[in-house]
Amino acid sequence: MTTILELRRRADRALADGRLEDGILAFHDLLALSPGDPVSWYNLGYLLRCVRRFDDALSAYGQALGAGIDHPEEVHLNRAVILSEFRERDGDAETELRLALAIAPGFVPAWLNLGNLLEDRGDAAAARHSYGQVLAIDPANGRAHARLAAIDLFEGRGDASIPRLQSVLASAAPALPDTAEIGFALGAAHDAAGRYDEAFACFAAANRAASTMAPPQHRYDRARHAAYVDRLVATPPTPEPRGNGSSPIFICGMFRSGSTLVEQILSRHSRVASGGELDILTSIAATLPGYPEVLAVMSDEQSATLRDAYLAEVRDLHPGADLLTDKRPDNFLHIGLIKRLFPGARIVHTVRDRFDTMLSVYFNYFDDSVSYGRDLEDIAHWLDQYGRLMAYWRATYPGDIHDISYDALVRDPEPTIAALLQFCGLAWEDAVLMPEAATNMVRTASVWQVRQRLHSRSSGRWRHYREPLETRFGPLGDNRPDQASSTP
Repeated sequence: MTTILELRRRADRALADGRLEDGILAFHDLLALSPGDPVSWYNLGYLLRCVRRFDDALSAYGQALGAGIDHPEEVHLNRAVILSEFRERDGDAETELRLALAIAPGFVPAWLNLGNLLEDRGDAAAARHSYGQVLAIDPANGRAHARLAAIDLFEGRGDASIPRLQSVLASAAPALPDTAEIGFALGAAHDAAGRYDEAFACFAAANRAASTMAPPQHRYDRARHAAYVDRLVATPPTPEPRGNGSSPIFICGMFRSGSTLVEQILSRHSRVASGGELDILTSIAATLPGYPEVLAVMSDEQSATLRDAYLAEVRDLHPGADLLTDKRPDNFLHIGLIKRLFPGARIVHTVRDRFDTMLSVYFNYFDDSVSYGRDLEDIAHWLDQYGRLMAYWRATYPGDIHDISYDALVRDPEPTIAALLQFCGLAWEDAVLMPEAATNMVRTASVWQVRQRLHSRSSGRWRHYREPLETRFGPLGDNRPDQASSTP
């Protein structure tokens, strides 16, 4: 008979080796014999979250709490992340965060997550309070300083942030993550005030700090990415599977090219629900052996199974939605997968001036998944690869991809939006022009910008940074025409 000790060793080995399904089975067997073990419930919750069984993960974490796990505030935080990011139950997520803080009032990650959730909701005053609590505990916390500065900018008080941010950088000697966060925020404040030389210097220093932190495996490899795009282009289109079924509206493009703005406009339509940055397609691609080449030999049955799994997850999130948006900018890499699963899919592709896009990426603090974003030459390389891939997708799926220009949208919104709605099969509604008509959560680096009425202040922004751009890319000329970011 297998002992509890043997089961524990088996479960721990599976967990350490990353064998997710084996680990889930092992912890289930262990908990059948030792149901009061809080650590095993916690580990089971972690593994269930990894395989996207989110409701089961919530239940397992709940069992860990009921069994008296040490540091329960961390379990409440994990539950809040699942509820907010994968279940869109933001009220329940807030409850979990406040439970964590009732247990441990000095638990900084819970205050930060609460502030972020309140920002997504558009509650600037409450978000300020949360970030203020963080700074009372950790005065040099870069994330709190950066988010407070973003709220200041939204409220037209960006100058007020500059001395505070400069003081923290000069006197607190913060750790590298804080240096990067504060540097990006200080750059944004200088940019808003029209001090472009100071802004660029801050952004450059912040990106250097971010690069220093990045482990070697998370640094951008130009040759490797170009080879991946080669493979995507070389994978032939596959026969359309039978049983087309329903499909979301997929929105993709470069980061910072207006994808969130486009989704917000569509979500104001009475028939459309905002899905946000769903990670379902990227998860499918990551778990398909031999991707992308496998798409050429995938059977109708396999594609139907994947399609049904995708639809089951989005219907669970939005059970009553007529049309749902899936706005994941880097899904442009997976248009072949989208068209394999959803042959009739409508793909909205956001494009923006190449150098405006480049700077907007460089001026934002992304995680390691956007490894190219810390160096202007790397961003230019990524843009070139993106441009040739989009040219291939357009040629392969003519009529199924609708380009929407950020610059055209902010200059002349009504005809641009009318063409977008027509492509999506939607009738015109005046609400699409009114940001105040939206009530959904907004999760994006530009959380405050997209709540404003359309403006063209960011269109042609590159002209403020002509000198550092020309130093790297040669003369641009005083009358350089706008170029879409997907133009190689």
